[in-house]
This record gives sequence, structure tokens and C-alpha cells, in this order.
Amino acid sequence: MKILDTIRASRQRRRSGGPGLGWLFLNAILTKAARLCLAPISVKTGNDPYHVLFRDFIASVNGLERPRLMEIGSRARSGNIYVQGFAEHVSYVGMDIVPGPNVDVVGDAHALSSSFEAESFDALFCISVFEHLGMPWKAVLEMNKVLKPGGQVFLSTHPLWPLHDRPWDFFRFSTDGLRMLFNRFTGFEIVAACEGLPCRVLPLGSDASMRGMERNVDCHLGVALWARKVGEPDPRLRWDVGLEEIVKDAYPG
Repeated sequence: MKILDTIRASRQRRRSGGPGLGWLFLNAILTKAARLCLAPISVKTGNDPYHVLFRDFIASVNGLERPRLMEIGSRARSGNIYVQGFAEHVSYVGMDIVPGPNVDVVGDAHALSSSFEAESFDALFCISVFEHLGMPWKAVLEMNKVLKPGGQVFLSTHPLWPLHDRPWDFFRFSTDGLRMLFNRFTGFEIVAACEGLPCRVLPLGSDASMRGMERNVDCHLGVALWARKVGEPDPRLRWDVGLEEIVKDAYPG
């Protein structure tokens, strides 16, 4: 009876324009095959553009004379401490929204100028932080305030990544999206931007728009940007609303 019910349901789907039993059966086989084919794939990412750009930024900062460097989101929550890649003459300040290992200053990226003096840093960077900023455009303006003229900023974030640290996971970014944040109106010029960490999306649904998506090789898990401060932001750009007025939940520790 279950088989007959399945056949009847398949015929009804075909009449209504939906996928029939043949397509559903084929889709199940293709999904299994895709899982088996994708499972052993392991692309070496040591020289991925996403990582190379960060190394270039580190080399640039190390080449400065006694630079002052800030890391936004410095808490060593996953065991990653990026300051180890910088030279000893680099003066490092780690800032995070909550206290923890490798945090020197507890503060908010949306209000950097409340914690630091204007034009007091030669460079700043943040790794996997921008997706957790409720108002990234405001954070960019604050970065400009605390950077010296010619100061450098590096950030990496995600075009694709599972949601995490909810309810403080707000955005996903492309290089084009980052260019909308770092431009002459916010007082920056882009040195370089890239996508990296290649991946494939394996859809589990039967929507027609998802068919063949697992063959898309243009997906990436990471995006990185390196920019330089070239001036003050356009005075028309302002955002007086505070994040605390919108987000009432504390950042998950």
C-alpha cells in the first residue's frame, strides 16, 4: 500500500507541476553520489589567497618602525592567537567585547573611540568578527577614527558559514559587500581583497532552483580585505543609534 500511495502522490505532483517519482528517485541517488564524491575531497589551503593576504598584511606591519597594532575580537576562544605572527617590536593590544585569554581591553567595535584615543594605531585587524557586528558600517567609521593617517586594516569574514554564536551572528559578506564598507566615503582605499577557502554547497531539498548546485565550484567559505586609511569619512555618514538599543541579549561567552 505504501508503494501505491507513493506512486499516486508522484502522479499528483506531476499533474500540479511538481517533480515526479522518477526525479525524486534520481535526486536521492545523485545526493548520495555527491556525498560520496565530495567526502574525500581535501584542497590544500596553506597557500590559499585568504591566508596569503593575511601574511602579506603581517609582513607590511612588521616592516613599520615600532607600530601600534590592535586586534578586534582577540579572545583566544578557539585557541588561535594571531599576534604570534607579528614581530617583537610591534606593540599589540587585544580587544574583545567580553574578557578572556589574550584580551587586554574589553570594548565594543562599534565604539572604538570610547576606548582608545583618536589616531592612536598604525594598524588593526580582525578575524571572523564582521559577521558578529550588528552595525558593521558604524564599526568601519570607528576604525577610521582610531587609525593614524595611512593606517592599515585587515579583516577576514565569511560569505558562507554555519550560523554560530547566535543571536549575535548577523551577516555574510562578499568582496563586493566589503567594498561598499571600505571606500573613499568612509576614508579608505582597498589594497587588496580576495575570496578563499573553496567549498561546494550540497542542497538537501528538491526545489528546482537548487538542482545542480553541488557542481558549483565558485563557492567560498572565506573572504579577506586589506585597506588603508586615506582620509576622514564623509560627514554625511553618521549613525547615532547604539547597538545596545537594538540587541538586548548579551554576547554568548
